[in-house]
Amino acid sequence: MVSENRAGLTIAIPKGALYADAAARLKSAGIELPADPGRNLSVTAGDGTRVLLLRPIDVPAYVEFGAADCGIVGADVLWETERQFCELSDLGFGACRLVVAARKADRYHEGAQLPTFLRVATKFEKTAESYFAERDLPVQIIKLHGSVELSPLVGLADLIVDLVASGSTMRAHDLVVVDEIATSSARFVVNPVRFRVKYAAIMALLGRLDPALAGA
Repeated sequence: MVSENRAGLTIAIPKGALYADAAARLKSAGIELPADPGRNLSVTAGDGTRVLLLRPIDVPAYVEFGAADCGIVGADVLWETERQFCELSDLGFGACRLVVAARKADRYHEGAQLPTFLRVATKFEKTAESYFAERDLPVQIIKLHGSVELSPLVGLADLIVDLVASGSTMRAHDLVVVDEIATSSARFVVNPVRFRVKYAAIMALLGRLDPALAGA
């Protein structure tokens, strides 16, 4: 039975932008979560599955150290972490793009010459450093945790590296995409040791979370 296969699993999922889609996908697998988790940090389903409700950046740590057997997290979070885990599947929801953007008036998107030394505002420090290093562009990375779109408007940065979904926030601040770095979506990750020990249970869950595996 499905419930027997899943019994005892602990799953880490992020609060925030991915929560609604992650909860809906888990519901399709028979795991009910509240529409609004509020201040809840964990929920135990009727079959014994425990779901940890975490900040996105904390999901990889909970999986690596075995506090969770597996988890759902955005690829953008994985790019910035050095945690050890196995990524088993792209679940396909929560799609967005990581882009380089600038003020429309600066015309960098039209090929205008970039400053000799760039200041780049982002919360994706590692990914941004790698992107500009590959292009041999010297930059100063300014690590921000919010309001990244504001930084070019007030002269803090020449460019930003940030996630874009609809693009409405950038348009509202008269910013345009200069280049696309990568596409992010929700990924299913597992603790390697727990994967071996609980292989049947984890694969049974994944088979219900990932439509591409249905009937496989």
